Amino acid sequence: MMRIPDRGRLDAPSRLQPAVLALGSNLGDRGELLRDAVGALRSTPGVEVRAVSPVVESVAVKPAGVDPSAPRYLNAVVLVDTLLDPHELLAEAHRIEAEHGRVRAERWGDRTLDIDIVDFDGEVLADPALTLPHPRAAERAFVLAPWLAVDEEAVLPGAGRVDALLAALGDDTVPAEGVSL
Repeated sequence: MMRIPDRGRLDAPSRLQPAVLALGSNLGDRGELLRDAVGALRSTPGVEVRAVSPVVESVAVKPAGVDPSAPRYLNAVVLVDTLLDPHELLAEAHRIEAEHGRVRAERWGDRTLDIDIVDFDGEVLADPALTLPHPRAAERAFVLAPWLAVDEEAVLPGAGRVDALLAALGDDTVPAEGVSL
């Protein structure tokens, strides 16, 4: 059960904090899964959805690199404001993934739904459960392109402006025709 942070806790956020979430799906009805995930985020106590990007399609990336034989991903970025701390937001993301059939059997394996925290109010964090900002976001056009679509001034902490990162990387995503969130 999700809880809203106790306003009396010294470490509880005292204000809404911005966060960037990356969503992806390459199994099942990918568009419906992403729509449902956005709906679940909208109904999560302590989370306000501020913007949802257009949906893009991309090839699957596995530990060994791009896997053109794997099902293609649909990806989007959601900007939220939250009263949750980063670990509570991660727990909610994992809950939503599980409710949509996510199975964690293989690292970077095919999945019904993936929700990653890309940035949490510029916070830098590295612990066994969560690394912020997301350690590979600067290398992923399927995160950068939709993020840039909803925030032209976006900056990935420690890496730079999202527009410059995407220009250097190259955008290999394509718009997902007929899919909107």
